[in-house]
Amino acid sequence: MAAQFGRRLRRGATTTAVAAAAVAALSASQAAPAASLADTSGGGDQQAAGAESGDGAATGNSPYYTDLPPLVTPDKPGASSNLPVTGSAESGIPASILAAYKQAEQTIAGTDAACRLPWQLLAAIGKVESGQARGGRVDANGTTFSPILGPALNGQGFALIKDTDGGEYDGDATHDRAVGPMQFIPSTWATWGQDANADGRKDPNNIYDAALAAGRYLCAGTRDLAVAADLDRAVLSYNHSQEYLRTVRSWFDYYKRGTHEVPDGTGALPTGPGSGSSPSPSPSPKPSPSGPGPSTGPGPSKPGDGGTTPKPKPPTTPTPKPTPSNTFGSMENAGTGTLSATAGGVFTERIKVRAKNTLGAPLAKVSVTFTVTGGTDTRFAGGKTTVKVATGADGTATAPELKAGEKTGGFKVTAVAGTTEPRTTLTYAASVTARQADKIIRTGDKALVAAPGAEFADAVEVKATYKDAVAAGVAVTATMITDDEKPVENGKGPYFKDAKGKTVRTLADLKTGADGLLKLPKIYADDATGTYKLRLTTEGGATVVIELTIEATPTAPATPTAPMPPATPAA
Repeated sequence: MAAQFGRRLRRGATTTAVAAAAVAALSASQAAPAASLADTSGGGDQQAAGAESGDGAATGNSPYYTDLPPLVTPDKPGASSNLPVTGSAESGIPASILAAYKQAEQTIAGTDAACRLPWQLLAAIGKVESGQARGGRVDANGTTFSPILGPALNGQGFALIKDTDGGEYDGDATHDRAVGPMQFIPSTWATWGQDANADGRKDPNNIYDAALAAGRYLCAGTRDLAVAADLDRAVLSYNHSQEYLRTVRSWFDYYKRGTHEVPDGTGALPTGPGSGSSPSPSPSPKPSPSGPGPSTGPGPSKPGDGGTTPKPKPPTTPTPKPTPSNTFGSMENAGTGTLSATAGGVFTERIKVRAKNTLGAPLAKVSVTFTVTGGTDTRFAGGKTTVKVATGADGTATAPELKAGEKTGGFKVTAVAGTTEPRTTLTYAASVTARQADKIIRTGDKALVAAPGAEFADAVEVKATYKDAVAAGVAVTATMITDDEKPVENGKGPYFKDAKGKTVRTLADLKTGADGLLKLPKIYADDATGTYKLRLTTEGGATVVIELTIEATPTAPATPTAPMPPATPAA
């Protein structure tokens, strides 16, 4: 069964007098006087606790805590009014509760700046309505460990409000009950409920949702809460009671003079004394390993019932609970461009992501893991395939430089953020292209001539460059081509030999050296004389055509035979 509030102060003449005396004492003893209350007809409660209707009030005029803030100076002898005061710990507000109030103030300032909602007003109402969510007993998302429920509004000592939600929020299908840290009745929540922590739910038991809903309710219409009369009207719209207004006003002025943050679960609980019937709610037990649950032990003693007030246990300091402003929500690309580089080169573009909290604002100190996957040998600086980078104050994380290896083709880089499921993963496509040259030239100019069936004596050497720089490791294809308008591989003339000594007229596995130079293998001449063309093409499209000539060796002229001398006549 969900934990519920105990009976809180029923509002009547006696308690009004007590509260009035408290306000008078506060005004006399504290440095800053309380702001004047708005004048309302009758001067007393607008609606008593046992009234037949709570329509028009956020809480349905549900009962509330009547504790007043501590006095700044002690009572003088004989001046005590026996006021219900507490210790200095009252100025402490649990961390998640305080964060929710301040977040609501900021959110409304951005959407309804004219309202000028102060977070201290939300804190004052939260104190009076639920003792700051039972001293900050909320989980990491700001949701109470068990529902905070007011008594059934069945007209028996309280307003009569029949069920409006089928028990969805308050678990009561007969009468409505005020629900959550800010004590909304279901019909009011149906109109004003908010999803401030972006979890897709409007939960009255979540302090972030409830605080924003309360802020928007108080700012309804054209109210300016910096104006005393508007502030009073806003509070009275929350609960139609002058006593309620005075109590909230007291806490509002108290919190404006200073507060401090305390760990969740360690906030001061209301003591509830007033007219003898306002106990504090049963404190929630520490959550068990299986999760938080309702209290199964006896509730605290009520003032005047003969019970013993338990001694408070020394507070423990729990692990700080995350709030929406420091909880990872999502990750997005932060302007990463095309990821491409040539083999052996450095990628000019670096991957950049941005982490956001659950409110959509940049989130710092989020660990992002970048990982290279795929068939290339691309690596981050230092030869790593995985690196971790934390986001900065602007929520961004930039991966180290990527360096391409010699393997060309596509690959991927993933960026993963978040330490628990669900995590956010972004995937980037990248590629490594072959090295390129935009120019290739022959290094010599000597004519290349060979006799039929012989070798070309002089080797062919070329140099490749890219943007006037040496183009190392560039693939080059050498082909003996025809002299046609659209050249094809020639079937005669000069040729190369493959590893098996077979005649070939195209070589495709050539690469320039570190100096950009390439010396071709030996070229042979067949028996077809004439002038032929050798075309060399680089990766990147650069081309050069070189002439090769096969010609017969000229026949040396015959040496003339000397004439025979005339015969000598016989003697």
